[in-house]
Amino acid sequence: MMESWSFLDPVESNFRPLVVIELAKGTKEETIEWFTKRIVDKKANGGAQLLIKPLVTENGVENIYLVGASHLRLLLGAETVGLVKECNDNSMRTFTYSSRKTFKHFADDNHNFLTMAECQYIIKHELENLRAKNEKMIPGYPQAKLYPGKSIVRRLLTSGILVQIFPLHDREELKKLCHSWYGRVKIGYQPLDDIRCYFGETIALYFGFLEYFTFALIPMAVIGIPYYMFAWEDYDKYVMFATFNLLWSTVILEVWKRICAILTYRWGTLLMKRQFEEPRPGFHGVLGINPVTGREEPVYSSIKRQLRIYLVSLPFVCLCLYFSLYVMMIYFDLEQWALDYHQENESNFSSLMLYVPSIIYAVVIEIMNRIYRYAAEFLTSWENHRLESSYQNHLILKVLVFNFLNCFASLFYIAFVLFDMKLLRQSLATLLITSQILNQFAESLFPYWLQKRYNRRMKKQMCSKKTDTDLSLSEQVNMEKEMGTYFGTFDDYLELFLQFGYVSLFSCVYPLAAVFAVLNNITEIYSDALKMCRVYKRPFAEPTANIGVWQLAFETMSVISVVTNCILIGMSPEVDALFPDSKMDLVLTVALVEHLLLAIKFIMAFVIPDKPRDIQIKLAKLEFESLEALKQQ
Repeated sequence: MMESWSFLDPVESNFRPLVVIELAKGTKEETIEWFTKRIVDKKANGGAQLLIKPLVTENGVENIYLVGASHLRLLLGAETVGLVKECNDNSMRTFTYSSRKTFKHFADDNHNFLTMAECQYIIKHELENLRAKNEKMIPGYPQAKLYPGKSIVRRLLTSGILVQIFPLHDREELKKLCHSWYGRVKIGYQPLDDIRCYFGETIALYFGFLEYFTFALIPMAVIGIPYYMFAWEDYDKYVMFATFNLLWSTVILEVWKRICAILTYRWGTLLMKRQFEEPRPGFHGVLGINPVTGREEPVYSSIKRQLRIYLVSLPFVCLCLYFSLYVMMIYFDLEQWALDYHQENESNFSSLMLYVPSIIYAVVIEIMNRIYRYAAEFLTSWENHRLESSYQNHLILKVLVFNFLNCFASLFYIAFVLFDMKLLRQSLATLLITSQILNQFAESLFPYWLQKRYNRRMKKQMCSKKTDTDLSLSEQVNMEKEMGTYFGTFDDYLELFLQFGYVSLFSCVYPLAAVFAVLNNITEIYSDALKMCRVYKRPFAEPTANIGVWQLAFETMSVISVVTNCILIGMSPEVDALFPDSKMDLVLTVALVEHLLLAIKFIMAFVIPDKPRDIQIKLAKLEFESLEALKQQ
C-alpha cells in the first residue's frame, strides 16, 4: 500500500470541495503557507497529501480554505481508516485498494463509490493526524509551542489561529433528505439508510434508537392509561403493571442489540476493527513508537493519567455530588414552605404554589447538569486519554453519575425516607414534563429561531445584490460557517437515558410517564431532524458498531428499576396488610420477589442472542476465510 502513495499528485483539475477550514482574521502569511504546505505534502514527508484551495469571494481571498482529495487518495484513505464495503458476492469486507475490483459498484470512473460523508471522514482523519516532527512552534507565533507528536490542528485550535473545521453540505442531497425525513408529517419509519449516507453511522444509529425506543414505549403508554384512570390509589393493582414494566425493559434492550447488529452489519461498521484506533487529536505526549502497530505516535504515562483521575477528578465529582444533595435539601425546605402556605390559605393560588418548588427545582437541575457537563469535559480532556473511545467512556461515566443523582435523588428521598407517595407522584410528573419542555426549547426551538433570523438577514443581502436564488459556493460557505456546531449525540442519549429512568424507576407510582415520553419523542424525532438539517453545521461522520457505553447505562437503569419498584410495592398499605404479624416476612418476601425478577431478567438477556443467526453465520464465515488466507500465506 505504501508504494501507492507515490502515484498521488497534489494537483487535480476536477477539484471537489469537501471540508472547510476557517483561519482567524489577520493570520500571518508564513503560518498559512506552512499549514497549507503540511496539508498538501506527501505522506512520506509528514503531510496529509490532500488538495486545498482558498475561497475567493467578491472581497477577494478570505482566510477560508476548501479541502478536497483526489479519487485515488480517498480510496487509499478508505483503506487506512478501515472502511467496510459490500462485495460482489454480497458479503461485507474491509476495503483494500489492491482488491478494489471485487467490491460492488466500484469502477475507476465512479466517484460515488464512497459516500460524501465517508470522504469527509477520511479527510478529517488525515487532518487530525497531522503531527509536529521537528517544529518547535507554529511559524509566526512563538507562543504557540510545538513538540514532536503534538497534533498540529489541535494546537492551531487552542491558539486561536484555526477557528473551525467543518464538512460542507450537499444542497441537493440535503433537500431530498429533508423531504423524505421530516418534510411531511407521516406515520412510518425514518429513512435510516439515507441518514447514514449523509450524516454517518453514529447519527443514523441515534435516530434508529430514538425511533425504536418510541415504538417500544407505546405498549407501556397504552397499558398505563387505564391504570391511571381506574386504579389510581390501589397500589396492589400495580403489581402486574410493574412486573410487565420490568420484563419490558429487559426485552426492548435485548431486541435493540439485534436490530443494532442488523443495521451496522448492513452499513459495514460491525466489522470495522477498532483495536488499533488512532490517538485522539487532543492526546499529547512525547513522540514514540506504538509497540503494536509500529507507528510513530505520542506516548503518555498511564500512571500519570491514573493519578489525575483518582487525585483530582474523583474528588471533584464527589464534591459536585455533595453540592447536588445540598440543593436537594433546599428544595424540600421550599416544598415544606409551600405546603404550610397552602394549609394556612386554602385557595386556588395556594394550590398552584404547591407545584412551584418542583418547577424551580427542575429548572435548577437542568442548569446544574449543563454547568457540570462543561466541567466534566474539561477534566476528562485534562486526563489525557489516548483513544476517543476511552475519553468518551470516562466522560459519560462522570456525567451519568452526576445526572442520575441530580435528577433522581429527590425522588428516592421522597419514596424511601419521607414515604410520601402523593408528593412522589407530583414531583415525578413535574420533573418529567418540565425537563422535556426545557430540552425541546434549549436544543431545538431556540437554536432554530436564531438560525432563522440569520438566514433571513443573509437572504436580504442576497436580494440587495440581485443574486440568484441558488447559493454560490462562497455564499454557501459563509452561511454554513455561521451556523451552530453539533457536538455529537451525547446530550441526545443522555436525555433518553433520563427519560427511561423516569418511566421505569417509579412506574407503579406514575403510569402516565410513558405517555408523556411517547408524545415527547414523536416531536423529538422531527425537531432533531430539523436541527440536524437546518440549524447546525453538518457534523463529520463517525463510524460506530453500536451505541457504546449507553447500552450498559440503560441496562443498569433497568436493574435499578427492579429494586425500586419491588420496594415501592412492598411499601404499599395493601401489601403491608398481608403481613400484620411480622415485618421481617414482608422484607424477605419482597427480597425474594426482587431476586426472582432479576433472575428472570438475566435469563432473558442470556437466552436472547445479541446478533441474529444469519449475521452470526456471516461473521463466522469471514473469520474462517481469514484463517484460511493466513494458512496459505
